[in-house]
Amino acid sequence: MKGALAWPFLRLYILALFFFSANAILNVMIPLRGHDLGATNATIGIVMGAYMLTAMLFRPWAGQVIAKVGPIKILRWILIINGFALILYGFTGLEGYFVARVMQGVCTAFFSMSLQIGIIDALPEEDRSQGISLYSLFSYIPGIIGPMIAVGIWQLDHLSYFALTMIIIAITTGIVGFSATLHGQDDADTAPAQPEKMPYGPMTVFLQLFKNPFLLKAGTIMLVASIGFGAVATFIVLYVNTYQVGHASLFLAVQAVTVVFARFFLRQYMPSDGRWHVRFMLGVLGLLTVALFFIAVGPYVGAWILYISAVMIGLTQAMVYPTLTSFLSFKLPKVGRNMLLGLFIATADLGVSLGAALMGPIADMVGYANMYLICAILMALITIMSIERRPQFIEK
Repeated sequence: MKGALAWPFLRLYILALFFFSANAILNVMIPLRGHDLGATNATIGIVMGAYMLTAMLFRPWAGQVIAKVGPIKILRWILIINGFALILYGFTGLEGYFVARVMQGVCTAFFSMSLQIGIIDALPEEDRSQGISLYSLFSYIPGIIGPMIAVGIWQLDHLSYFALTMIIIAITTGIVGFSATLHGQDDADTAPAQPEKMPYGPMTVFLQLFKNPFLLKAGTIMLVASIGFGAVATFIVLYVNTYQVGHASLFLAVQAVTVVFARFFLRQYMPSDGRWHVRFMLGVLGLLTVALFFIAVGPYVGAWILYISAVMIGLTQAMVYPTLTSFLSFKLPKVGRNMLLGLFIATADLGVSLGAALMGPIADMVGYANMYLICAILMALITIMSIERRPQFIEK
C-alpha cells in the first residue's frame, strides 16, 4: 500500500491505538477507585483534570521543541516517561494517580504533536488529511473496549490485575513506538535544519485567543463543548452507580462506536470550505445540548434515554472538532498557523479539564443530574453564540 496506508504510517496509527488504550481504561478506573477510597467528586475531578490541563500548558511549547529535535526522537523519550506513569498507577493511591496524570498530560502533548507533525511532514499534500483522519480514528477505537475492561477489572476487586494491565500496555506501546519510522527516515531527516521563526512565544501566543475573532469564536465554542465532554467522561460512571440507571461501560462504548462511525462515514458532510455554516453548527451543538439534558433527566426517564444521549454526544464529538479545525485552517494567518491551531487544541484540553475539575465540586453541591443540567444550559448559550452573520465569517 502507498500514501497514508503505507506500513510505516499504519504502525504509527497502531501506536496511537495502544497509547490511548490506557486512557480509555483510566477514565473509568480512576473515578471508581477514587470513590472506593472515599474521595469527593472535587478530588476526583482535580485528579482527572490534571491530565488535560497539563497537556494544554505544554502543547504550544511541544510544537517548537519537536521542530528543533525531530518527531521520532521526541516520541521515543515520551514513550519512556509514559511507561513510568502507567506503571505508577498499579502501585499507588490517589496522590500517585495525580502525579501520573500530570506525567501523562506532558506525554500526550508531545505524543500527539509528534505523530501529527511526523505524518504531515512525511506525507504528500494530497494524503495528509487522510493520514490525520486515520490517526484520529485509531485514537478513538480504544474507547470502544477500554471502559468494559476497566469495569471488569474493578469488579474483580484485585488491584494486581489493574497493575498488570498497565504494565502490559506500557511495554507493548514501547515496543511498537521504538520500532516506528517514517519511510526509513532518521531524525536528522525529519527535523528541519533551520526551523521557521515563530511570530509568537509559548506564552504570548495565548493573547491571540482574544485578538483573533475567528480563534475567539471557535475556541470559546470548543471550550464549552469540551466541558460537556469532560463532565461525561469523568462522572458518567459515578452517575450510573449513584442512580442505578444503565451501564457506564455500555454508554461509553456506544459513544466511542458512534465517534468512529461518524468520523469514517459522515466526513463528507462536514464543511471544509473556510466558511461559517450557521445551520450546521446549530445542529451539531444542539445535539450536545439535548444530549446533556437527556443525561440530566435520565434517573427519571430510564436507561434508554441515556444510550440515545451517548449516540448524540458521539456525533457531536466526531463533527465539531474537525469542522472548527478546518474553518481555522482557512482563516488563520499562514505565519504561525500551527501555533494558533495548537492554541485552539489547547482550548479543547482546558474544557475537558474544567469538565472534571470544575464540575466535580458542583456535583458535590447539587448532585450529578443537576450538574449535567448546568452543562446543558451552558451548551444552550454557546449554541446561540454560534449564530454568526459577519461577512468575514460566512464568506470564503
